[in-house]
Amino acid sequence: MSENSMSSTVISPENIAVNRFGYGARGDELAHAKVDPKKWLSSQLQVIEFSDKQPSSDDIFVAHAKFQKQKKLMKQQQKQAQDSQAQVVDKNKIKMIKNSARKTYVKMSAASLKQAITSDHSVSWRLLDFFSNHFSVSTSGRLMVGLSPTLEREAIAPNLLGNFADMLLAVEQHPAMLVYLNNEKSFGANSRMAKKRKVGLNENLAREIMELHTLGVDGGYSQTDVIELAKGITGWSVIRPKKEHGTGFVFRAYGHEPGARTLLGKKYAQRGIIQGQQMLRDLAMHPSTAKYVCSKIAHHFVSEKPPKSLLNKMQKTWLNNQGNIKQVMLTLFDAEEAWLASPQKFKTPREFVISTYRAIAPNRINDRALLNSLNNLGQMPFNAGSPAGFSDDESDWLGASALMARVEWSSLVSTQVKRINAEQVMATALGSSISQNTYQMVIRAESRQQASTLLLMSPEFQRR
Repeated sequence: MSENSMSSTVISPENIAVNRFGYGARGDELAHAKVDPKKWLSSQLQVIEFSDKQPSSDDIFVAHAKFQKQKKLMKQQQKQAQDSQAQVVDKNKIKMIKNSARKTYVKMSAASLKQAITSDHSVSWRLLDFFSNHFSVSTSGRLMVGLSPTLEREAIAPNLLGNFADMLLAVEQHPAMLVYLNNEKSFGANSRMAKKRKVGLNENLAREIMELHTLGVDGGYSQTDVIELAKGITGWSVIRPKKEHGTGFVFRAYGHEPGARTLLGKKYAQRGIIQGQQMLRDLAMHPSTAKYVCSKIAHHFVSEKPPKSLLNKMQKTWLNNQGNIKQVMLTLFDAEEAWLASPQKFKTPREFVISTYRAIAPNRINDRALLNSLNNLGQMPFNAGSPAGFSDDESDWLGASALMARVEWSSLVSTQVKRINAEQVMATALGSSISQNTYQMVIRAESRQQASTLLLMSPEFQRR
């Protein structure tokens, strides 16, 4: 799996379009892309719509409030109960209600993966997954187990091809992000709330907005800027269904820090929620944000060391088009620097699993089996465990144990999916971009299982 093993392989333009920018070929996509690879890529940028009907973040908040209420009631009943059998029943009921959040998480996460597998515009799904990881949230605690998958559905997908500022605002005001980084508990020291209760400022969300979501760690901001942004978004919170009517995001004016703020040398004299919103809009259009996010996009889609000329083109488009994500992607597709005819990226577990299922096209994929695959390979959805998200660096996925896990999974899939024709899958997934060595290994394999395992673990399939 070394770079040398792929040095002689030349990737065709259609293969680059489908595999480097998309999630891999299915059906006759390579043939369609071959006609005009760049035009095909442009047509891939489609609005993502989720075909399943899963609970919204509002529904999850209400369900969580009911769970807490039921749990409290059951504990009270347990104290009063004399019969030990009654206590066992109560515990089982609590466990059943608690597990409902996990079931929701499994359904939503698996549904997103399945749509990426079967979609005719997988480039958009790769772009969605990129931003979902950019704005990473994790399933820490029962509420976040249910909330985490809703962030990409409700805040990221609707803004995927629009301006970054709109996506940024939608994300930072989404309950999943607010709860994950504790901003629902952040109140100004001089607010009306602080005069009545002992509350304080929480810098978590502001720090991650600047370090991970916009400017980047080297973006030229200071700790004072973090504090000023944190004050600007005080009062950005979520409804408490047990005590208040409604659901979702709420701005608590009585918790907002009064007064003007100064962020990166610019004064913000706006009052209330508008202050924080304007701060975020300006951050979205800051040159450091254009540099940081464009670098991440190029790193993800093209190469871990993208050419500076490519980055300059993307950043220029960002600044000239109000941070429009679609225009930045079109600039990326059009740039010759993005079409290097040798493999540039090693697939992450998510990319590997999705591209495999797109190539072999099984009749049915079990939800839990799909998520167990990613769990075993080290990339369980919404479980990065850090606001920084999962790594996009080859070195973090290319260890000996990680490769062995891929071999075992490839063998398992080759066994479970009946009658895989490895030669046909090879043509579907890679077309002419296959080395003679790999081709000979696959067609000379002793069994169908061995042939498909060798294909899935080949350098041509593992890299893009």
